[in-house]
Amino acid sequence: MPSLEVLLKSCSTTPTPILDASISMDQYTPIDLSIHNPVLEKVDIVNHEACQAFIDTVLTSKAAKVAYGGYLEQRKLYTGNTNFHTSTNDQRNIHLGVDFWAKAGTLVLAPLLGTVHSFKNNAVSGDYGPTIILRHRLLGIDFYTLYGHLSLASLDGLYKGKQFQQGQVLGTLGTPDINVNYAPHLHFQIIEDIRGYDGDYPGVCTTKKLDYYINNCPNPLFLLKV
Repeated sequence: MPSLEVLLKSCSTTPTPILDASISMDQYTPIDLSIHNPVLEKVDIVNHEACQAFIDTVLTSKAAKVAYGGYLEQRKLYTGNTNFHTSTNDQRNIHLGVDFWAKAGTLVLAPLLGTVHSFKNNAVSGDYGPTIILRHRLLGIDFYTLYGHLSLASLDGLYKGKQFQQGQVLGTLGTPDINVNYAPHLHFQIIEDIRGYDGDYPGVCTTKKLDYYINNCPNPLFLLKV
């Protein structure tokens, strides 16, 4: 049986849309929100308006509609939020998914055939806001995909076991007041062992737990090939 990483890489040889299919792949551009980006030293990246202004600058300079990136990126985006500190003061600031920054209301698509595992509005500051998790099974391997920072309407009519076809609209991106004060974006994450979580799963980890999460949450771009 192949590993999940090998399976994801073999799913397709061309990019798989995760947002509105009318947005062509040449309108996607990488963005660096890491602590290593010197441009961010003068940006209050925790403030969603300042963050959006920086994203807009990147999009405009590249004539793009979607900015993406962030897998295993160490960020200042979570600074000052007590939900990202452990009891030993080991900060959770390493991002475990890929973010796709685009306008609120942008369609979110299911990249693979899957069924609803769980969903919830994680409405705590710094969390995901409305969240959907799909379950997938390919070649005998079970795994999950998480979609965070959606609109509230994305949760309407959902039920566990509901099926979504590849390319079907799953929801839309939420506004900052709904996605708990982030600039509009999709947090997309792949999870092998969901360990009993329901409608939620850690999307950021500490350095001490990075080895575990690298194995359990492979790079989403293995699948999407953006």
